[in-house]
Parts: sequence; structure tokens; C-alpha cells
Amino acid sequence: MADVYEKLKKAMFDLSKDQNLLSEPVRVKARPLTTEEAIGNPEADDFPLQKGKEKLMQAEFLGAKGQAFTDRYGDFEGILEDILKMGLDNNFRRAVFISTMNAVLRYLGRVEGTIHCRNQEPAECGKEMAAHILNKYGKVKVTLIGFQPRIAESLAPNFPLRVLDLDVDNIGAKKFGVTIEGPEQTEAAIDWADFLAVTGTTVVNGSIEMFLREKPYLFYGTTIAGAAYLMGWERFCARSH
Repeated sequence: MADVYEKLKKAMFDLSKDQNLLSEPVRVKARPLTTEEAIGNPEADDFPLQKGKEKLMQAEFLGAKGQAFTDRYGDFEGILEDILKMGLDNNFRRAVFISTMNAVLRYLGRVEGTIHCRNQEPAECGKEMAAHILNKYGKVKVTLIGFQPRIAESLAPNFPLRVLDLDVDNIGAKKFGVTIEGPEQTEAAIDWADFLAVTGTTVVNGSIEMFLREKPYLFYGTTIAGAAYLMGWERFCARSH
């Protein structure tokens, strides 16, 4: 785990120093968003945000905004250099770092799509993601890491599918014809799959290195925007803002 975060911190530190951002007392604030602020009013009610399990942390940096999903949230204020030097030893600190990284890279014009999609856009994104995987990789066996309901709904009719999730309320439930499995099945589900579709939240909860495999994979969502750019990972996020 440490290797990925050290690489991200070094890349961000070097880039920020090169852009003369470290020496300025820039104010960065992250705060949890309400469901209404984050995703509007989609008709379905099965998003993690709506169930109160996770919230989006939002960092603002010189007018640019970046977000990150996390189950440990709160406010933080500091200068950019302090955040880039902060120890990333829990989900809250990683969420502050990741959301800030997304905001800084958005400010610099290096990434787009750092704000979560809203209303009917998640459903549209799910359909486009299924089409993208089918067109690029064919009818492969897919393991979805993280139960994102609209993505699962779109993948289930088109691919042999396994779904893993950390939410105990989801584990064992049957969604769209697929029984959701818990984290103890991670290795088996990865070995079974030809392709991994991985939630970007893994970069916040510290599990991301488990999914950096030789087999094809992509990360989805706004959380992973900056990290995917810096590390060269494939990311899919068709309706983010």
C-alpha cells in the first residue's frame, strides 16, 4: 500500500513545487456533502450515499473542486504543503489527500470529471461503461469491486458477473440476479475474472494495490481521477463534471 501513496505524494509534491504552489499559504477545505448536494435526486434509492454509509469529501483549491468517497469524514483546513506531507494512515487522511489532489490537478487543467454525476447520469454512465467494456474487451467475465448499483445493473445482463462489496447490508443479497460477495472472496473473484471493474474508493480505503493486476482492469468514479492520471491507470467516468 505504502508504495502507491508514496509515488502519488512525490508526484504531487514535485508538480506543486514546480508550479510554485507549495510556498503559498493556500487554503484547502474538505467537507462532507449532503446527498442532495452530491447526486441530486436519482429515482433509485440504493446508492451508498443515500444509505448513509459513505459521504463525498470535497476539497476546494483556488476555485477548483475535487471529491473523494469515504466512510470517515470531517472538515480540514491547511496549506497544500501540509497536506502533501501528511501521514496517510487512515481513511479520513487519505480522503483529504485524494480530494485535494483531485482539486489541485483540476486547477492545473490536468484532469476533468472531479465532481460526481447527478440525477439520471449514473444510469447513463452504467450503460456506457458496459458498452465500453464490451467493445474493448468482448464478453469477458467481469468482477465488479464495489457495489455501484447502476453499474451492476448494466453489467449483469451483458457479462458473467461477480460483485464484491464491503457493506454488510449488501453482502449475501441478490441484486440484478447476482449475489453480492464479501471481501473474503476477493482473491477467488479476481482469479475467476478476465476483467476487473474497480471502484476508485479503493484509493481512499487503502485496498487499491490488491487490484493492480496483470489482467485488464479499469477504475471508475471521481475519487480516482487524479491518481489515475498520475499513475497511468485506465479510468471510466462518463458523466462526471
